[in-house]
Amino acid sequence: MTWHFTEDTAAFRAAAGTHLAAEPARNTAVLTLMDRADRLGWWAEPDGLVTGVLAVSPSGALDLGATTEEAALALAFPAGEEPTEVRGETAAVEAYAKASGRPWTPVVRMRLFRLGELTPPDPAPAGRPRTATEADTPLVAAWTSEFATAIGDEPAEDYTGFVTERISEGRLVLWETPDGRAVSMAAVSRTIEGQARVHLVYTPPAERGNGYAAGATEAISRIAADTGAPQVLLFTDLSNPTSNALYQRLGYRPVTDHLGVRFTGGAR
Repeated sequence: MTWHFTEDTAAFRAAAGTHLAAEPARNTAVLTLMDRADRLGWWAEPDGLVTGVLAVSPSGALDLGATTEEAALALAFPAGEEPTEVRGETAAVEAYAKASGRPWTPVVRMRLFRLGELTPPDPAPAGRPRTATEADTPLVAAWTSEFATAIGDEPAEDYTGFVTERISEGRLVLWETPDGRAVSMAAVSRTIEGQARVHLVYTPPAERGNGYAAGATEAISRIAADTGAPQVLLFTDLSNPTSNALYQRLGYRPVTDHLGVRFTGGAR
């Protein structure tokens, strides 16, 4: 039993493809990161069965996919290459963090949801959704920076490329008021292994409380479902009961709980 690592996405797919396809919802973070990850890994049992996968992002954060506690306990990195943050299903993250011998602190507790029957918001918010266009890039980039700050991330200097990719592929919607003001946004990842994940759900503080996020989320979820994603997913912060209740009203159902931790020093 051992961990294997590669920077080659094709090699990773060849080794772990069956595991990734068997649990696309639980592997959503790894699936959406793997084409731009700095490092990919899989845990193989003696018979070759893969029971754990991971992706290390360019920022140095480690995302665990569907991974057994045994695999998480055995995960180790060379000195100086340890991740600064780890995210994944709660049991696996806690197992890795405790086994690492490094001091750590929880930074976010999340819940992964999967769409069942999509239900439009009731009452419906005023306005309508529209697909974002190139002209919306500066606004969406600014909102993306605000979103990163709101969830506790360090904003990037420039999100132009990040949002351009989503806009050009029709994967980002804005909610507009009847007078044509954009007041909320939501995006969806590409569909990979039958799963697509809703993200970037953001409404500026001055526009909150009007149901605009519900409208944008319903619209992007419908786009994902209508374009062939068998599983439409999203994460919520468990500390935000409003968003958790909202997504369940729209038809999302819980899958697994996730934990994000940050390490605060070297091994003891």
